[in-house]
Amino acid sequence: MKRIIIATAGTAVAALALAGCSGGGSADDGVAEDGSITLTMSGWSIDTTPEFQLLADAFHEKNPDVTVEIVDYDPNEYNTLVTADLAAGKGPDIITQKEVKYVTTFQSGGQLLDVSDVALPDGIGGADSYEVDGAAYATPYRQDSWVLYYNKDLFAQAGVEEPDGSWTWEDYRAAAADLTDGLDGAKGAYQHSWQSVVQGFANAQNGADILDGDYSHLKEAYELSLGLQDDGLQESFNTVGANQLTYQGEFGTQKAAMMPMGTWYVATLVAQQESGEADDFEWGIAPAPQLDESTTGTDGTPVTFGDPTGFGINAGIAEGKVDAAKEFLEFAASEEAATALAEIGITPALLTDPVVEAYFSAEGAPEDELSTFAVQTHETLPENPTSDKTAAVQNILNDMHSAILSESTSVDDAIADAEGRVANEVG
Repeated sequence: MKRIIIATAGTAVAALALAGCSGGGSADDGVAEDGSITLTMSGWSIDTTPEFQLLADAFHEKNPDVTVEIVDYDPNEYNTLVTADLAAGKGPDIITQKEVKYVTTFQSGGQLLDVSDVALPDGIGGADSYEVDGAAYATPYRQDSWVLYYNKDLFAQAGVEEPDGSWTWEDYRAAAADLTDGLDGAKGAYQHSWQSVVQGFANAQNGADILDGDYSHLKEAYELSLGLQDDGLQESFNTVGANQLTYQGEFGTQKAAMMPMGTWYVATLVAQQESGEADDFEWGIAPAPQLDESTTGTDGTPVTFGDPTGFGINAGIAEGKVDAAKEFLEFAASEEAATALAEIGITPALLTDPVVEAYFSAEGAPEDELSTFAVQTHETLPENPTSDKTAAVQNILNDMHSAILSESTSVDDAIADAEGRVANEVG
């Protein structure tokens, strides 16, 4: 069972609906006798993920004859459930692409429409991630990038100079040590347990392709992480897992002075400070530390990583709905939609000056120049290449990640094992 949220000009009416009630794949042309059209769109965690309803309402306001119904899937089983609905011929009309590594699964199954003719604004990020053999099968509306969050109050308390955009990973480690020494109980840094936190940066900043089977470039990044946890400058991987620590709790309650994390955390931290769930402290955003000085400084372009979130169209959509669905994709990628998303703390795929201004307009968001620079200026490389091999490779690399940071396997042995598995299991 999935919830369907119906978008109207100024309200949202919720109703329970069975999985087979979505509009995709209907036998007629999908247009009602009065000319109106209802599009269904997949989403997840609607109560805490406002972007879907915002876009649906805004599009309906501009196009009163088109109503968008949001089908709310379980976020933990999203791709499995959507894939099953598509295979059964009852998937929603618009398929939100939650993870890039599943795009080829939908595309190779003939379940996504070619949307290469949807016009996208200049400068939008993430569009390449949805291209397969030169054709686009989705369009981006959101593009998170990884940055460095830091607690200005804890830096001042420890007497440590704040990030200035020029940091390498060596500078980051040195600051973590100075902060830990200068603080009473708080650690200098926090690294969440995800493989992204290590591998995402290392892959992007080394220009590596995870599909080529060579992971020697990851050794330096893992040695840095192991050094940070072994020296007590951040919680260990085992502690994070055993105690079920959350990155929101560690940074938001000032248990750590620095934290690499995606730009989505801006909206969360602002909201949690307002509600009292997070402590009241001054914070900022800096570019992610870099591999070397060639990409540091506010006159340069720091390299980071992140995947887009986008919308595709069900290949089984009723013929009369296709144009309306493509218009929705075009609207979701527009500066108007990007500005509206930015106002609620969502990082859109389009980052023009008005969009960035809207992004930092929320009360409690940082206002300094470095934070603006960090969010707007970067080369964001995809974490997940668009390939039918990506999911399998990432699963192997996640096993390697756990083996190294739990210190059950040496870095060299874990990397060698991953390389062997990718060669034998993925090819």
